[in-house]
Amino acid sequence: MGFTSVFPKVTNLLASSGVKPSYITGLDSASVTLRSLARYLHSENFRSGGIAPSVSAMGVDAVNQLPSYLLEPLLSWSGWMSAPSPEALEHVSLETISRWVVSLYPKRQYPAVAIGSCNGAATHLCAALGIPWLPQTLLIAMRRFTDPDEPKQDLEWGKAPAQQLLSRNPDIWVYQMHDPNQDRIKIPRIGYFRIKRSRLGTQFEQFLQGNLVPGATIFLIECEYRWLSTQVGDRHVFQFGGTGKLSPEEYLHNSPQVAEFLKQQGSKHQGWDAPAPDGEWPESEWGFEPSLREDVERFARKHGYRIRRIVFCYPQDLSPLVADLHRWWYQKHNLPVDRLLIESFVYLQPRLAVRNGLVPFWTIFNDRASLEHLNQYLDTAKPYDEIYMTLFSNGLNAMGQASLEEWRSVFSRARSKGRFIGVDEQKYPRDIASYINHFTSLQKLDGHYPVPQSMTLEQLNAFLAQNGDRYSVRWLDHNSTFR
Repeated sequence: MGFTSVFPKVTNLLASSGVKPSYITGLDSASVTLRSLARYLHSENFRSGGIAPSVSAMGVDAVNQLPSYLLEPLLSWSGWMSAPSPEALEHVSLETISRWVVSLYPKRQYPAVAIGSCNGAATHLCAALGIPWLPQTLLIAMRRFTDPDEPKQDLEWGKAPAQQLLSRNPDIWVYQMHDPNQDRIKIPRIGYFRIKRSRLGTQFEQFLQGNLVPGATIFLIECEYRWLSTQVGDRHVFQFGGTGKLSPEEYLHNSPQVAEFLKQQGSKHQGWDAPAPDGEWPESEWGFEPSLREDVERFARKHGYRIRRIVFCYPQDLSPLVADLHRWWYQKHNLPVDRLLIESFVYLQPRLAVRNGLVPFWTIFNDRASLEHLNQYLDTAKPYDEIYMTLFSNGLNAMGQASLEEWRSVFSRARSKGRFIGVDEQKYPRDIASYINHFTSLQKLDGHYPVPQSMTLEQLNAFLAQNGDRYSVRWLDHNSTFR
């Protein structure tokens, strides 16, 4: 029996035991969200950086001290080293991925489940409710070499691997993303493919049937955020640019700002010759591909489950609601309601947030749009005594990125004190060690409280009845259980 025939069986066995398939990217929004929630449901902390972060931190802190001209190539090549080669595509299986996802969660009876868009605020919502989340989208990053400022070249390269993914997995869409601004360090050597499922599939259906109580609720997390993109082929979409302060139009139409940025980066280009978009498509990382909804409704109708759609336009729209929901929940359990934790991108710690009595507010990235949405929340929220903030570092000064001073200005809104958590202020945005240090610093924060009993669906409904109209989130509820 050859390696080609044995490999899928071994991968399936490992995936069922919680071992991530090698072709799925680990340091990605969806993978981190999934694992952080799973650890919460296991009553365990999510140890960013590995099983022994205190050991890992020593090496990462050493890398953190490197000058930029050494650090950026190191980060670029480390991404290439951790990504699989294109040959791995022949082993990609949606059902194997699903085995891994469901293996991470405790096997017990849940009153509800969430399915759909990746979202940091939704992670905290699921944690509070004590329910799992099944992702629609996951990232596969493949090794390759390209000029980051020639997106048409990347589109052409991506046709073959995308078609290989699609031919082996008929129930996915492939969203290829190329962001020469915020992902500039990695994309010269890595191609990004986000796969979005259009059907639940056997593994997800079996998990739901075996772990949901009769008449349970299925929450569909539907982020309607869209991006001007190009359909390359059947179920293959190319997205130029990514969520941040820059709009899709600013990526597509060159400006003096783009020319100056490329000059600073040492590029031979003065602008980007991007593929012409043919319409707005679900944003590759955060957007919901609506083809999945119909299959979930079919499944719910067959098995008698309720469906409740949580619909919002911008990824961070859910964050104010989830923050205020936690204040309401904390108050009922005599936890502090005046300590705010601002989380950044993949720096998600739902268990440590609750254990420290911290109200979680998730921000998408380190850009000015994320900061603006945060300030809009603080403009209307009851003031917090303490404000703590993690801050993701992507290794370069990208266009639209908020400076450390801009982020620090948020602390002036605290009535008592505010500070960064796990941030080397001299190194941002090249503070690579923050990936680990935000976790170790949160562990040392004053104030440890027992994790309260999970919020019930009735309690969630009571909060929404009192406050739901205040937020840019629609809760679309089917009137009765599907029969």
